[in-house]
Amino acid sequence: MSAPSQTLTLLAGIIAVAGVSTVVWLALAMVARIAPRASLTMAGANGAAALSLALHALRGGLPDGLTHWPADVLAVASFALLGAAVAAITTRHLPWKPSAAAVAAAALVLLMLPYDGDLRWQGRVVSGTAAVLMLAAGMTAWRHLGGATDGRRTPAPLALPLFLIALLMALRGADSFLHPGNTADIRLPSGFNLAFLWAALALTLLQNATLSFLVLMRLIRRIERLLERDPLTDTLNRRAFDQALDYAHAWFKRGRGYALVMIDMDRFKQLNDTLGHAAGDTALRLMVHELQPCLREVDRFGRLGGEEFCVLLPDTDIAGAALVAERMRALVHAAPLRWLEQDWPLSASFGITEAERGDASSDAVLARADAAMYRAKGQGRNVVQA
Repeated sequence: MSAPSQTLTLLAGIIAVAGVSTVVWLALAMVARIAPRASLTMAGANGAAALSLALHALRGGLPDGLTHWPADVLAVASFALLGAAVAAITTRHLPWKPSAAAVAAAALVLLMLPYDGDLRWQGRVVSGTAAVLMLAAGMTAWRHLGGATDGRRTPAPLALPLFLIALLMALRGADSFLHPGNTADIRLPSGFNLAFLWAALALTLLQNATLSFLVLMRLIRRIERLLERDPLTDTLNRRAFDQALDYAHAWFKRGRGYALVMIDMDRFKQLNDTLGHAAGDTALRLMVHELQPCLREVDRFGRLGGEEFCVLLPDTDIAGAALVAERMRALVHAAPLRWLEQDWPLSASFGITEAERGDASSDAVLARADAAMYRAKGQGRNVVQA
């Protein structure tokens, strides 16, 4: 195959990959409803890239007004949309304003440049803007993927394709300075253009595959969260809490202690009977909200059933658990439920314990915390009992 044919074939291959990727991402957004905002943005990025390259390939066959400035602006837009999609997937926030500003600024600069004869400055604007956008997206992805706090960190090297794209675009911009005699037309069969197109084809495939993987992981984690969370209060359900407790007890046998705080809302049946179950549900959510500031990242908060909750405190003894429980008790007592223009006082009884050497299993520790909580009920409620 001749060199000109190779460049055109590679260009067609990239357009085809971007076009198919556009359809796939649209299906994820519109049909499967998987990360719809991020998927739509990725569809836009691939669509803009495909259209930009198609217009570039048609230069000379269509009016310059359709194939030069629009193609360059679409190229910048494709990189801006890719960066926004990466942010939407990794941070769940779509930064459309910075992306739109970058495209608008590049479009204005390109509009001021004459599209006749030497087009190297147009290529430098596109390449430079793309390199900066991809570098920023790569740094954002690396920071958020490597800094997850849910205990299931996503490997930060998944952001590597973004850095490679930034490097590729920077090299293309640098080549226009190092070899000013070269043309900015990627259709011409230079050695650099062939290498650039091969790299662009590989990175287009790699970047779409990587982001598809991240979206899939996000979906899996969403399903896992639904399976382990109580739908009313968003605390751990009984199954997930029991698993966390068994895990903590296994570590206890290796020398790492833990404590439990059992929590039961006082007079919950009376509240339900008087104000209705909707008020009862609201009261439970309010109590959980008030208790959240008392929890560390390593703590586990679960709903065992009805109005009964339990907090697992790793690396905590009975004295530490007492301090946490007393703070919780005061917070709940200070936050009455506002319902139908009236305040309903809330309180809870707390039972605390720590794992002891003779505890054969976590069930023994949980039973001791439960017994302490019932003693707190017997002492008049709204107290902490060890």
